Amino acid sequence: MPSNDESLPNVESEQFQIPTTAQFKRQFSTHKPRILLLYGSLRERSFSRLVIEECARLLENMGAEVRIFNPQGLPLPDSTDDQHAKVQELRDLVVWSEGQVWCSPERHGAMTGIMKAQIDWIPLSLGAVRPTQGKTLAVMQVEGGSQSFNVVNQLRVLGRWMRMITIPNQSSVAKAFLEFDENNRMKPSGYYNRIVDVMEELMKFTLLTRDNSDYLVDRYSERVETAEQLMQRVNQRSM
Repeated sequence: MPSNDESLPNVESEQFQIPTTAQFKRQFSTHKPRILLLYGSLRERSFSRLVIEECARLLENMGAEVRIFNPQGLPLPDSTDDQHAKVQELRDLVVWSEGQVWCSPERHGAMTGIMKAQIDWIPLSLGAVRPTQGKTLAVMQVEGGSQSFNVVNQLRVLGRWMRMITIPNQSSVAKAFLEFDENNRMKPSGYYNRIVDVMEELMKFTLLTRDNSDYLVDRYSERVETAEQLMQRVNQRSM
């Protein structure tokens, strides 16, 4: 028979919280949502970049402020220190953003090294600032062949690791070389419609969560750890 004991002997009572709607902010920000877009190829005609440029147009027309990071010149992770100009540019944009779009080609069944290098240069924390935590994320991929979801699945893992709010919808564009005209604009298609869907959903989630992102990702385990660290500091000073 199940126990009727509802006590929580392993829980730190001072750090235990009951989630309520009262904790959510009722006043919404009025500035344009700030969206950072990353792509994973340096080719002259990069289809992941072209998809990102289409996304940027859609987002701007939906009322967002957008920035596209150009990974050209970004060094490999650990090949130099984080004071490199391109690394600082990327990190500043990440801090600035309230939501992000990641789009990578699929290469050997995975995201490109260029895409992964950008994410690897983004730390989980910058001093007291956690640059990605609680921010929204849309994931996308392009393929030269038949449709696959390897990359978006991998990007979702990374988004979770970076503590981002990854939206449910996603985009995978098969045979991307057939989907763009001579002016590098995407042709009308089901793939294009799906990209519109994804950007629309990203905007909705960003508007919904950006003012409450700190509360949404506030964690019991981290509150306990912070309390323990504070006690250690106090005890050290009293020694």
